[in-house]
Amino acid sequence: MTEIRGWAAHGAGKPLELTCIEVGALGPEEVEIKVEYCGLCHSDLSTKNNDWGMSQYPVILGHEAVGTVTAVGEHTKGVKVGQRVGVGWNASSCMHCHQCMTGQHNLCAEALPTIIGHQGGFSDKIRAHWAWAIPLPDSLDISAAGPLLCGGVTVFEPLAVMGVRPTDRVGVVGIGGLGHMALKFARAWGCEVTAFTSTEGKADEARGFGAHHVVATRDADALKRAAGSLDFILGPVVT
Repeated sequence: MTEIRGWAAHGAGKPLELTCIEVGALGPEEVEIKVEYCGLCHSDLSTKNNDWGMSQYPVILGHEAVGTVTAVGEHTKGVKVGQRVGVGWNASSCMHCHQCMTGQHNLCAEALPTIIGHQGGFSDKIRAHWAWAIPLPDSLDISAAGPLLCGGVTVFEPLAVMGVRPTDRVGVVGIGGLGHMALKFARAWGCEVTAFTSTEGKADEARGFGAHHVVATRDADALKRAAGSLDFILGPVVT
């Protein structure tokens, strides 16, 4: 039997407490990962406070975990002990439904969120199905890799699915945690990038993240000048 030691919420609105939780033997298709870093996402707060009505306590939060594989089940594939990996929002899926078999694992009806009915990355170790333990390149700074597993995927997916081309002119509305990654992705892809922000003080920051142009959304004339200048707009704004 194995314990996971981490910072757990024991009820909605309650403070996190250092807790040991028994998780049983490692499953045949599971990997166990020594957590080295874990990002913090607003979804962790929503789960802590049961904002969505599906939290299961006690729960160790954290779903942007990166670390080193320390153990693997007998039927794991593609992951080995000593490898650097990351675990994002989901920790497993059924691996046999239509969604899983066509590469849409995130749409699996049996997908298990890392912090819903499962213990997350604010801990000494975390477990996941081998397919959800994402290998990380050695060249990547893993201290900054965690947010790529949640916020990064969130803004990269529409760029990929909607077929945004390197020649496109892309607008990003809202330069927060998601927005700044969207700027970086679009700029790296070769796009001409425009940042839209309600905070004029973020103009230099937005350019530092990759924006070629910055438009203040409280400036009606600036918005009129931007009309018709974009091929694609990504709006990672929380209202």
